[in-house]
Amino acid sequence: MYELAVLAVVVVVLMTATTFLAGVIGPALRGVEYVLVALSAAVVLFVMFFVGAEVVMRYAFDAPIQGHLELSELMAPIIMFLAVSYTQATHGHVGMDLLLDSLSPGARRRAEMATLLISIFICSVLAFFSFKNAYQLWLFDDVTMSPPYFKTWPSAAAIPLGYALISLRMYLQVLHVYDPGRFPANEPDAGGFHAVE
Repeated sequence: MYELAVLAVVVVVLMTATTFLAGVIGPALRGVEYVLVALSAAVVLFVMFFVGAEVVMRYAFDAPIQGHLELSELMAPIIMFLAVSYTQATHGHVGMDLLLDSLSPGARRRAEMATLLISIFICSVLAFFSFKNAYQLWLFDDVTMSPPYFKTWPSAAAIPLGYALISLRMYLQVLHVYDPGRFPANEPDAGGFHAVE
């Protein structure tokens, strides 16, 4: 319980600092999101070719690639969590807005801000505890159970990174909903990897 109280204080302090630095943090986060979503797409392509090569090696040459299953599993969190903040920025996550659509514009704004703030604290808790897990895996030099013994901490480290960035993105969205004139959206442009709406 002590850790959660400290985390809540840290999150509030970071939110306050972000409010004052939103003009700098927003564009920087947008750039980071572009880089990470491109890396996520590159990892997807790598896994696709890697799994394809493993199938060819297994069935055509009777020489399966060692550790193919473990490596593919380790890539899944990297694919997902590197792109999660970008997906939030482009409003690509699935949402249930039937109730929101029936509210007045003012009530909709308040409901959206409240939902984002609750989500920020939940993602912050998940970022903190997943960071502790990734750090522990790094300290113990944890590896997969079969050869060639891939290290597990890089995959685990993608999780707190994703949760931290989506928390930051959601707070910038709270600021934008609160005062769009003072806090621009700083969301990715419609070109490139934009989500289908």
